[in-house]
Amino acid sequence: MPAPSQDASEPEYGLTAVAPIRFKVACPECRAGFELPGDAFLLAIGASRRTTTYSFSCPRCDASIRKPAGRRIVELLTQGGVRTLRLHTADGPGGQG
Repeated sequence: MPAPSQDASEPEYGLTAVAPIRFKVACPECRAGFELPGDAFLLAIGASRRTTTYSFSCPRCDASIRKPAGRRIVELLTQGGVRTLRLHTADGPGGQG
């Protein structure tokens, strides 16, 4: 069995660096297509498909974009490390819980 390498440039325990995940998106305002890193997004998970969205800012026109996020998009964004906000509804009458 080979001895572990003592070279400081090699990762320890067989771990390797992975390139940051980027997502292809398009801006509906200026119609530009581009790739953004996961930290450029916010995923908001609501109680229904209508209230589950992801958002980002367009780097070209600076528009704030919010789009619906179906089950597959939620899965991909969460696996990619996107910040997630879970929305809750208030219980009880008048929104008091």
